[in-house]
Amino acid sequence: MAVFGQAVGLKTHIWQNNTRSAILLAGFPVLLVLILFGIQVLMMGFGLLPNSGGGLDQDLARAASMLGWTVPTALVVAAIWFVIAYFGNQTMIDAMTGARKVERRVEPDLYNLLENLAISRGLRTPTLRIIESPSLNAYASGLHEGNYSVTVTRGLMQTLSRDEMECVLAHELTHVINKDVRTMVIASIFAGIISVIAELVFRSLFYMRGGRSRDNKNAMPLILIGLAIGVIGFGLAAAIRMTLSRTREYVADAGAVELTKNPDAMISALRKVSGQSKIEAPDELRGMFLDNTADKAGFAGLFATHPPIEKRIAALVKFAGGRDDGSWGPTPLTGGTAVPTT
Repeated sequence: MAVFGQAVGLKTHIWQNNTRSAILLAGFPVLLVLILFGIQVLMMGFGLLPNSGGGLDQDLARAASMLGWTVPTALVVAAIWFVIAYFGNQTMIDAMTGARKVERRVEPDLYNLLENLAISRGLRTPTLRIIESPSLNAYASGLHEGNYSVTVTRGLMQTLSRDEMECVLAHELTHVINKDVRTMVIASIFAGIISVIAELVFRSLFYMRGGRSRDNKNAMPLILIGLAIGVIGFGLAAAIRMTLSRTREYVADAGAVELTKNPDAMISALRKVSGQSKIEAPDELRGMFLDNTADKAGFAGLFATHPPIEKRIAALVKFAGGRDDGSWGPTPLTGGTAVPTT
């Protein structure tokens, strides 16, 4: 396990997560101002805001001057959103994924597995949540001690054996220990809202027309510039997703093996999850999942939130001494029949 830990750089990874969280929060106002400027330029091009009556440079200067009052307003709104997101991030995530909180008396076996893992690391037991979905997936969420949650799907419970489920819970608990979960929540809920709102605004502008657009000879250049700024803004939003290093999944797999001493069960769990993990949720949230079926191979893989499961299994075989023999293992934790993945 020492070799595995060195391979993934556990301490460095945790430090990088703390740095990413700070960068994400600091970059929030910058991205907000950029997209706000783009929206104002577009609105001027569509005639929804008055133009300067002069050249293109004067129109852009007028749009920039508007930032003098729109930016403070936007920052106040952003501050309010930060407060709402800080206290209500779990409620938002639950609403978007359909997760619900469960007590020990409802799912005693699953709760005991999670509790034992948390105790072994001196942590308070995260809240347990379940999504009533046949998909096989899980995720951790929360910002600080006493606020963390681990969520699993019903399909995962009905398909995985006890040892495999323990490994998945250990994987998610490692995300909590390594501060991955905090970084993901900040990216998904705090910063992710910018791209969502901006997309809605940019799209809605194309269904609106103002009477002044026909009187502005700079209308089309302004629209093109506004769109270009929007593309840059969305590109930065994508860059935010890329800062969420895919190494975190290798590290969490390593942490699961360290906690359970069972690399074979982690490999078997990943085999069962592969191709069966789809959950209807916003793109910003899918980066939190155990596996993300929306990730693509090839060039689009540059924007993937997770490494391919095959590579994760190969790492477990190489560094943790795991065996990938295709075995399905014993009976699922809470009954049900395991169906081979294709």
